[in-house]
Amino acid sequence: MTEQIVPTDDVTESGYVARPTRHRPPLSVAVIEQLTHDIVTERYQPGTALPSAESLCETFRVSRTVIREATTSLAEKGLVAARQGWGTIVLDPSQWSLLDPMVLDALFQRADRLEYLDNLIEIRTTLECAMAARAARRITPDATATLTRSFEQLESLLGQPAEYNTADLEFHDAIHRIAGDRFGRAIVASIQGKALSSPMYTGKPTRAEIEMTHLAHNRIYDAVIAGDADEAPTALREHITASWARRRQPTASESVSIVTP
Repeated sequence: MTEQIVPTDDVTESGYVARPTRHRPPLSVAVIEQLTHDIVTERYQPGTALPSAESLCETFRVSRTVIREATTSLAEKGLVAARQGWGTIVLDPSQWSLLDPMVLDALFQRADRLEYLDNLIEIRTTLECAMAARAARRITPDATATLTRSFEQLESLLGQPAEYNTADLEFHDAIHRIAGDRFGRAIVASIQGKALSSPMYTGKPTRAEIEMTHLAHNRIYDAVIAGDADEAPTALREHITASWARRRQPTASESVSIVTP
């Protein structure tokens, strides 16, 4: 099986030069996705061995070449390691590449995904508040025009929750672009991109909730275009935390602790 390496010298949308991408065949990708899911959701516990290559070949109905390619990818993600005499061993979560898209996707499917979503909110708050302050300090007439267009688009969609949510992401991204923090923007986009597939993260906002969100966006918008590097991060922090508090549903154990005297 020939491995194809495709050079990617262009600057990506996130503003950085992409590294060469390894293109794996579809069969291999399907096996990698399933095994990643099974490891991250702890069907295979840390410290235990994956089924043998022969067993995996039979389970997925693929060749040994595909299984070798899959286990190589799992090792690259920090999920497994080959141990002579023991087989392919599942590694401790502390060694997982948590920003890997497949790993992230699986994390948000775990039974304890709320813990990871809470952590995502903490990360978003830290990075986005810093970017909001930086955007306010770097605001220019052109940047003001860009952010104004984004805000006006939000305002036109108050009665359309799904469309508003999409424009909401674009509004935040406009602030990230103005800030010019390529790493921060890339990290937020990466982790939030996978979380958006989780109904627990996105919720089902009502018109009243959209209007509350819009008031918060208005406050952020006013602070950034005014160049207020103190108010902008404060407004954004309160927006993110309040929005999550409205969407967040407590776990069963949290519900028990709330009602227990």
